[in-house]
Amino acid sequence: RSPLLPLTMTSRAVVIFVLCLLLGSAAAFYLPGVAPRTFRKNQSVNIKVQTLTSPESQLQFDFYQLPFCRPKHVRDLPENLGEALTGDKAHTSGFVAKMKKNAYCQTLCKRTYTPKQMEEFQDFAILDYRANMRLDNLPVAQIAKYAYDDQPDKTIQLYNLGFPIGSKLHEEVHSDDAVTEHYVLNNHLRFKIKYHPAADEMADKPDPNNPDAAPQYMKGNLIVGFEVIPYSIQHKEVGKWNETCAPNCKLHTCASRGAFTPHTPQMIDPKKGGTVIWTYDIEWQKSDVKWASRWDVYLNMTDDKVHWFSIINSVVILVFLTAIVGMIFARVLRNDLNKYNETHLTDEEKAQQQQDLKEESGWKLIYGDVFRTPPMAGLLAVYTGTGMQLLFMALMTLAFSCLGFLSPSNRGSLMNAVLLFFFLSGAFAGYFAARFCQIFKEESKLKITMLTALSFQGVCSVVFFILNVIVWTEGSSNAIPLGTFVAVLALSFFISVPLTFFGAYLGFRSEPFTFPTRTNAIPRQIPPQKWYLHRGVSMLVGGLLPFGAVFVELFFILSSIWQHRFYYFFGFLSLVFCILLLICAEICLVLCYLQLCAEDYKWWWRSFFVGGATSWYMLAYGAYHYVARAHHAISLVSSVIYFGYLGVICYAFFCHDGHCRFLDVLHLSQEDLRLRQD
Repeated sequence: RSPLLPLTMTSRAVVIFVLCLLLGSAAAFYLPGVAPRTFRKNQSVNIKVQTLTSPESQLQFDFYQLPFCRPKHVRDLPENLGEALTGDKAHTSGFVAKMKKNAYCQTLCKRTYTPKQMEEFQDFAILDYRANMRLDNLPVAQIAKYAYDDQPDKTIQLYNLGFPIGSKLHEEVHSDDAVTEHYVLNNHLRFKIKYHPAADEMADKPDPNNPDAAPQYMKGNLIVGFEVIPYSIQHKEVGKWNETCAPNCKLHTCASRGAFTPHTPQMIDPKKGGTVIWTYDIEWQKSDVKWASRWDVYLNMTDDKVHWFSIINSVVILVFLTAIVGMIFARVLRNDLNKYNETHLTDEEKAQQQQDLKEESGWKLIYGDVFRTPPMAGLLAVYTGTGMQLLFMALMTLAFSCLGFLSPSNRGSLMNAVLLFFFLSGAFAGYFAARFCQIFKEESKLKITMLTALSFQGVCSVVFFILNVIVWTEGSSNAIPLGTFVAVLALSFFISVPLTFFGAYLGFRSEPFTFPTRTNAIPRQIPPQKWYLHRGVSMLVGGLLPFGAVFVELFFILSSIWQHRFYYFFGFLSLVFCILLLICAEICLVLCYLQLCAEDYKWWWRSFFVGGATSWYMLAYGAYHYVARAHHAISLVSSVIYFGYLGVICYAFFCHDGHCRFLDVLHLSQEDLRLRQD
């Protein structure tokens, strides 16, 4: 070994030298797309338009799907893979804004709409569609104040993303009890843009190369807020309309500094159509909010008590199950030790021992069948590998989310991270599938590896393709471009699949795993089971308690998806995820113990199904949430999209949770039989 010593020391020296160079040149950095940008006075800022979303429907549309005012040249802004998959597209707009320069009653255009176009506006207003925009990576939001039911004087201010396209004005009841709803169109927008001088928060960072000169990043202003107030105003032009007058066309309805003369709202008339003049205001307001804190108003946590109550409830369930598992193992260990101390037992203790031995006779009768190869063992190996891949993806995504790398300000980062970690964890899937292939003595190694690499991804790809076709036929911006879909498939085939085969190669080269007991040649007959030990009952019980630990976080996740809001409770989600793993493990151990005591050794698939039973509760709760939230807006297309994506999420959770519980029960069986042999 001595010839290798100089090489090892040299390698270490090189590594240390490189690390010193990296540390010497290290500096603070920002994630791509979230670096601060300063604007000087009168410098143009670009207001970008995005999508039309509704809390009543899963279909989202491009902003220019409706006949809004368009600039002469609409330019599609670049997007990353995550934005393309979520349909978060952005375009240039006709809104003109300059730093610290207020502008009132600016005209975008005058449009004459046909009855069909007006009906389209009304349809979007009925479904409460909201238009989304962004400025300097900040989404536009409308401030809403809500009062508490028990404290009417106490209000809370929330930010609602986007602004409503229209709203209901009143209902007209006819003599035949028919009701006609009248809607108005929000054709005037007042943008309130908040800024913070860059010198105020960066003056303590002079340029080390030139201390006497003011650094460039200290000049200008930082945008820290973007709010909107929509109005419905039936404008009247002064004199004859001239298209070239925009944006400074004279209107009778506009007074000085954002005031309006008496006016009527802009009605939506789907029978006759009509003419609409689109206008906007730009107001600049100095703010004390620092640039690093500008997203706090969007991520304001007003219901953290609900999360803490949920966590306390989950901890109580966990403690209860831990006590049950501890009692069971203490009882087993005590009985095993008492066998060697029978001479020191009293008559009562001997009677109790005989009773306990009768109850545990099942374990002793089936020790030669516990590790008998289950039916469809190859498929179980595939699901085990897939579950490990999903577990690694979930852990890495939660870790990076808690560290702040997947902030909503970095658009598309969450979807990008999920795909990246899923593809990179293919090696874990291949390794564990290969190891269980050895345990089950499966000969079709190539088939198992191929199924591990393609089965879960194949199911997801087929579902996404079908949903994408449905969304594309509806003209929704959710539709993934064909090139993006092909790119994702290419990443899967050229990253995930090779890593899966590499992991399988390492797994098959490892030493075969051995069990502590030898399997009998003839399988033992399983006696009739009691009703509460039936597989269906075990799944109902095994999935209920873990679901009780996660349903609160599930509510917030579904609400954020359904209402197109940001989900940012990653700290709570990580804690609940850890509690969920522990609760599922313990309840599966208890149910498996009862099953083995009843002389039923077919625990392999049952442990997997019992572990994944929580996903069925999640699916049922998702259906209830859909019906409770959708109200009158339930449609076939929206339902297919919602349940399609929900089904994929529940299927992934089934594979992940089932695999974790299966490994827990396998470890319990080995340790218990090894202890009994010792």
